[in-house]
Amino acid sequence: MGMSGGGGGGGMQSEINVTPMVDIMLVLLIIFMVVTPFLQQGITVALPKNMNNPDVDPNIIKESSIVISIPADGQYYLGKKQVMREDLADKVDSMLKNIKKDEDRIVYIKSGVGVSYGDVVTVINEVRKLGVDKIGLVADKKKKGPATAAPATS
Repeated sequence: MGMSGGGGGGGMQSEINVTPMVDIMLVLLIIFMVVTPFLQQGITVALPKNMNNPDVDPNIIKESSIVISIPADGQYYLGKKQVMREDLADKVDSMLKNIKKDEDRIVYIKSGVGVSYGDVVTVINEVRKLGVDKIGLVADKKKKGPATAAPATS
């Protein structure tokens, strides 16, 4: 006797096939994971840790801001471009001439942990010779950890 009705017949399925959608989502995830590191601005510098969390200056991320990066001894970057120390003052001076407001005449210096103190002081002196009195030293924010309580003594 043949079976009639409910077997695995060839009727229409009313379920959505999600396999193509999952494939597309995985491809998009991989694309975003590959592209995201390229969206970082400036030069990556291992910054010294600060004890207190400083306020972040919103002007540092502007395209017109002057950021000098020193990732290692003897390496100097102005924005994303590597420059020689001898040319640094001239290039900073030409960028400062484009800034009209006095309150926007700030030079930010990012220095790596292993950079000698003398290199940073040399850059600060070069910037001060240009008449800039606002110099921002960039430090990494200290991450807040879980609060720990002191052990109770009785």
